[in-house]
Amino acid sequence: MASSVKFPTPALNQIFNAGGSNCSVTPGSLQLRGGSIFPVRYLAPISAGANCDRSCTGSLRNGSFRRSNGQPSARPRRKTGDPKLKKAAVAKEFSGSLQPLSGATANVQDRRQEVPSEGSTVNDAISHEDRLGTETFASVRDVQSGTIEQVLVIGGDAEPGNVEQVLHVEAGSTGAGQKHVDETSRSTLTVADVEEKKEEIDDEKSGDELSWAEVEPLLAEETSKERAVREQEEKRAQEEMRRSQILKLAVKHSYLKNKIFYYPNPALATEELEIFINRRITALIGQPKIFITGAFNDWRWKPFTTELTKTSLPGDPGDWWACKIHVPKEAYKVDFIFYDGLSIYENNDQTDFFIMVDGGMSKVEFEYFLLEEKAEEARRRKEDQAKKERIAAEERELAERKAGEEADRAQAKAIVNDEREMARSSLLKAVERVDGLWFIEPSKFGGGESVTLFYNRASGPLSQSKEVWIHGGYNNWKEVVSVVQELSFQNSNGGDWWAAKVKVPEKAYMLNWVFADGPPETARLYDNNDYRDFHGVVTNTLAEDAYWGQFEEEVYEKLQKERQARREEAERKASMPLEIVLIMLFSGEDVTVYYNPSNTVLNGKPDVYMRGSFNRWTHFLGCFEPIKMVKAENGTHLEATVKIPKDAYVMDFVFSERGDDRGGIYDNRNGLDYHVPVKGGLLSQPPLDIIHIAVEMAPIAKVGGLGDVVTSLARAVQESGHNTEIILPKYDCLNYKYIQDLQEVQAFHFGGSKVRVWNGKVEGLTVHFLEPENGCNEQPFPVHRMFWAGCIYGRRDDGARFGFFCHSALEFLRQSGKHVDIIHCHDWSSAPVAWLFNEGYRLNNMHDSRIVFSIHNLEFGAPLIGRAMANAHMATTVSPTYAAEVAGNGVIAPHLHKFHGIRNGIDPEIWDPYTDPFIPVAYTTESVTEGKRAAKEELRRRLGLRQDDRPMLGIITRLTAQKGIALIKHGIYRTLERGGQVVLLGSAPDPRVQNEFVNLSNQLNQSHGDMARLCLSYDEPLSHLIYAGSDFILIPSIFEPCGLTQLTAMRYGAIPVVRKTGGLNDTVFDVDHDKERARAQGLAVNGFSFEAPDAAGLDYALNRAISAWYEARDWFQDLCKQVMQQDWTWNRPALDYIELYYGAKKKPSTPSKTGTAAHPD
Repeated sequence: MASSVKFPTPALNQIFNAGGSNCSVTPGSLQLRGGSIFPVRYLAPISAGANCDRSCTGSLRNGSFRRSNGQPSARPRRKTGDPKLKKAAVAKEFSGSLQPLSGATANVQDRRQEVPSEGSTVNDAISHEDRLGTETFASVRDVQSGTIEQVLVIGGDAEPGNVEQVLHVEAGSTGAGQKHVDETSRSTLTVADVEEKKEEIDDEKSGDELSWAEVEPLLAEETSKERAVREQEEKRAQEEMRRSQILKLAVKHSYLKNKIFYYPNPALATEELEIFINRRITALIGQPKIFITGAFNDWRWKPFTTELTKTSLPGDPGDWWACKIHVPKEAYKVDFIFYDGLSIYENNDQTDFFIMVDGGMSKVEFEYFLLEEKAEEARRRKEDQAKKERIAAEERELAERKAGEEADRAQAKAIVNDEREMARSSLLKAVERVDGLWFIEPSKFGGGESVTLFYNRASGPLSQSKEVWIHGGYNNWKEVVSVVQELSFQNSNGGDWWAAKVKVPEKAYMLNWVFADGPPETARLYDNNDYRDFHGVVTNTLAEDAYWGQFEEEVYEKLQKERQARREEAERKASMPLEIVLIMLFSGEDVTVYYNPSNTVLNGKPDVYMRGSFNRWTHFLGCFEPIKMVKAENGTHLEATVKIPKDAYVMDFVFSERGDDRGGIYDNRNGLDYHVPVKGGLLSQPPLDIIHIAVEMAPIAKVGGLGDVVTSLARAVQESGHNTEIILPKYDCLNYKYIQDLQEVQAFHFGGSKVRVWNGKVEGLTVHFLEPENGCNEQPFPVHRMFWAGCIYGRRDDGARFGFFCHSALEFLRQSGKHVDIIHCHDWSSAPVAWLFNEGYRLNNMHDSRIVFSIHNLEFGAPLIGRAMANAHMATTVSPTYAAEVAGNGVIAPHLHKFHGIRNGIDPEIWDPYTDPFIPVAYTTESVTEGKRAAKEELRRRLGLRQDDRPMLGIITRLTAQKGIALIKHGIYRTLERGGQVVLLGSAPDPRVQNEFVNLSNQLNQSHGDMARLCLSYDEPLSHLIYAGSDFILIPSIFEPCGLTQLTAMRYGAIPVVRKTGGLNDTVFDVDHDKERARAQGLAVNGFSFEAPDAAGLDYALNRAISAWYEARDWFQDLCKQVMQQDWTWNRPALDYIELYYGAKKKPSTPSKTGTAAHPD
């Protein structure tokens, strides 16, 4: 027998009960015999209905209903009136019987036991369905006629998991007496009512097409109203439940005398949280107002403040006040306290209140979330800053170009005026001929013409020469030597006359020349008219203003090209990576560390463990667990793999023999640990704040190398991203032209003196100048006797003056409240900073500061240096070899665990042959031969030395015993013996030594007047020309802490000849003996050296150097290029100092000495 399915509305019965064949019901659809799917989106209890013998032959196609044969019903049509009313009637039939499917399934399972049992009436089932509301529910029960037979969920939004059974309606029993409750009217419909209604709709429908799309919006409108009613009822029920639960909690916590409770428990992220406080038992008792202030996640996220209100809980025995806060999705914890809005706080006995949160981020997730937030903010700031800097750079470039053009034009005019004046002066002295010596034919000539120059060999120093050559130029040697030509013997004139035909340059107004016994490469003897050279006048040129105007344009264009070339070279250098090779790690990746213990303190240990952390041992995750290293595939190394967190900017690690807390013996790089930069992390390394306290600073207060180091080191560290400032006495002898924006900013009183503080900029560095007015308590000074003394050193009260300066510098830092990570003091003159800090300043606002002390020369102030060594956190000297040489000194030996040697560097902007204004021709490694040749000729011309092809030895030094005075003298004579020339620049602080060299200078002027010059006072421009014009630089020091001379020499392509001591040994690698040592440092050989401090030792090095120049000129020129390519700037030393600064900043628990068992923090 066909199945009988009674649907709850006439509309559905009209569609589906057209016949009695099978139809299957699945969640979300009804499958009809014809294969059509009808999406059912509504829920209704369905029961077996009255007898129905029609086959289910209806179908739903294209959104409208027709009978299966496509024809209207045969039943007579009734008058139906307005079709819209019919559609509304159908919609009402749907809405009155179907419920929208919504709601979760959670409560269904809990309330399943409430399903009406067997024997319940239809009205009971309907009542139960009312109570369940719109919950998804399905059940099948076999019951007797007149009771519930089936209750079914049919819903388009339902999932298979939301129904208990998929009901296939097949042949089954029939029932009678079914009733159905209309949800809107609550009226009871009998089967007869439904049948009548169905027939009525069938009749009205016949012949018309009723689209589902037309019915559905009306139906949805009706069901949304019902949904709103149900949601409101649910909210009321939930609120009643909430108040009931809160009352129970209030009673409970009042009884337990707890100050607070919260609801719900657990607190959930993204939900509201109610916090209650019992005013009666807190510090806020009796206060009319109560506020809560707090934040999330240990007070680090979204702070809040809100006022609480008095609760009205019936039967509440406490005095509960409450507020609601929204818990953000990022929360794992709520932190808060209460206060009265003024000054009375309830903070849980100073421990604050907190509530843990479920469903939000974990603590680690939040840490990374914060990092990403900070990184994004930093990225935005960086982009904004880059945009501002780009605009400022463009504006600055335009201004600089305009200023450069104006400066070059002014310089061109000045050069032309000087040249024109010099031409007039030279032409006044010039003659057309010197009888018996030289003459020109024709005597009157102009530019572009050819002339014949005659010279009487017998009348000068070339009388015995087999050859006579002219080395000529024009316009005061404008292009140096531009004419080189051999003269031929002339019999026609009688005597010993020689002649050469010479082409006069087009733009010449004067010819300049000397005679020699050969070309420039081989000439040994010259006739240079007693150092005045020879000059010939080019007629009809000087009076032409057009010539000088054209000359000015040429000079201007040359200056512009040079300026552009310097700009391009600066851009090229800025875009080039450092020559330092750094291993770079990447955040978020695994890294494998390979370690060879064979040359360390862990050699031979059975086990080796790697210990480490990130971000200078400050990462919030702390140290990772010690990792036991295993043998790598190559067999010589051990390896361990570590995951790098996303917020890492540097990886820190050490090695130990044990994996427990004791650790045993450590390899920690002599207390500095191992550090490798990490790229791509969410965080950037925060900069250090570094203060140098010194009594010298180049170029404003320079006596020796100390001033250079202070300025250059501070600049290099600042360029690495850290903040560096300098504190310096305000001397009256400061070179004020190098100080920008000097102004008095404050004053403070200390030691009975008013100390005025001035700020200025020097070489891009902030400098604080201290100027005491009244002297100091220990030894009173008039103001002009403190630092207004006309000198830096040399007074009998230097110790007292500098001691007062050191104390006032620390007092300035204390009173200004400046944050300082590192206080770096230098040599004996600022050594008191170290112990004064420990005695009076380390416990105040500078408790995080650390002292670094540098020894530049142990020869002076050893007792002060020893005391500073004992009080400094880290100590350095200016080269590794010098550190080893002085390690046994009594003031150093007790502190070797914190003593390090770091070589000095030079400033590449000050010492750069490509931009040097003091040399005639700019040059690089590619043009070193030409550039040095021009510089040598200019040096000879300026000092009156012979212009021929000879090696040039330069000596630039202070004339003291340390510098090897006897060896300097020996080197001068040895070079002259080998046919070389010598230029010395320097002076002696000892008058006796100064007089020795004055006498030596006079002797050399008599015996080697055109081969040697001693310039016995310091001349900065001349020093640049000597570096550029010399083939060798001699530095025969008895001891040398570091030395900058050899580094500057190599920068200019001059080869150093040095004694192997101190920093000279660390920077100069002998071409014959140090190839392996240089290779170990990643360098190439670069000079000549000797060990014994005697004449024989010096001869060994100097002879090899001069012979190489004579006998292997191409190799020697390649060596000049090679040394120019080496990096002796502050790039690498600055990184070493930064590592040392971080070493000083480490927490005490970080391992600080090799061989100790301290655990890394």
